[in-house]
Amino acid sequence: MKEKIKHYLKEFILFIFIMTIFANILSLYKSSDLNKQALPLSKVTLIDTSNYTIDPNKPILIHFWATWCPTCKLEAQNIEFISKHFNVITIAVNSGSNSDVKKYLLDKELTFKVINDEHSIYSSEFNIAAYPTTFIYDREKNLVFSDVGYTSSFGLYLRMLWASL
Repeated sequence: MKEKIKHYLKEFILFIFIMTIFANILSLYKSSDLNKQALPLSKVTLIDTSNYTIDPNKPILIHFWATWCPTCKLEAQNIEFISKHFNVITIAVNSGSNSDVKKYLLDKELTFKVINDEHSIYSSEFNIAAYPTTFIYDREKNLVFSDVGYTSSFGLYLRMLWASL
């Protein structure tokens, strides 16, 4: 019985390892067409109608998501965690009106800064093809990381630390 458990545990770990490699390769492939230029934003209007000026001396994470995206729902708490420690702006794409997005955030107890991209203007500018998509820019607003798909809090945190150097 003990040998059988060891065997299944090894198989499970191998499966997780292979799926992680596959997910990273897929993310790399999907991110190849993303806009790689320096951050084109400096001042934005959030869903609460406030204007937000992006701090020019700090790295920033820009996160594209949608209320209808199942992977985005799984990743939302990771983004929430990172937003408590770093500069984060999220962009809700094709997710309804400002009040629809606000209700979603309230229901999920999310407090990160949100731009509502009802007409896919920002997602077109950044060449977004899949959700969630995350960009991390350094202090000079140069792109240092981009990721398509789910990313862990730990992975995001390490990348933001790297962008802070």
